[in-house]
Amino acid sequence: MREALALAGASVREGGGPFAALVVRDGEVIGRGTNRVTATNDPTAHAEVQAVRAACAALGTFGLEGCEVYCSCEPCPMCLGALYWARVDRVYFAGTRADAAAAGFDDERLYRELAAPLAERSLPMTRLLPEEAAAPFGAWAAEPDRRPY
Repeated sequence: MREALALAGASVREGGGPFAALVVRDGEVIGRGTNRVTATNDPTAHAEVQAVRAACAALGTFGLEGCEVYCSCEPCPMCLGALYWARVDRVYFAGTRADAAAAGFDDERLYRELAAPLAERSLPMTRLLPEEAAAPFGAWAAEPDRRPY
């Protein structure tokens, strides 16, 4: 955890956000990430996502079963989703989402939005072509060489 916190501090000094994450397997760091949103103009370049990408590239897989993640702060909803998709075993964090909010990061808005029904969210979402939506899923289900995830 101290390495994650040190990386978060270094990220700030290098023009990034105050966040860092490490993916660890069997006591070895296999992926590191810092917040690079403003440095790369990429809103998905959060520390946890960067660390997951690095770990998956290092291991040559999209699953991180058997791995733990150390985050300088409680993951935001996007990063939490990435950690669930990667199927990590456990997440440790230092700062909380309240700490992040006090520093000007508004993750709480995202948590509220995700809990709201579609019709009540601030980002309008409209379903189109529901009768055609099943075709890609049918093609996936019929594909004998698919890699389930």
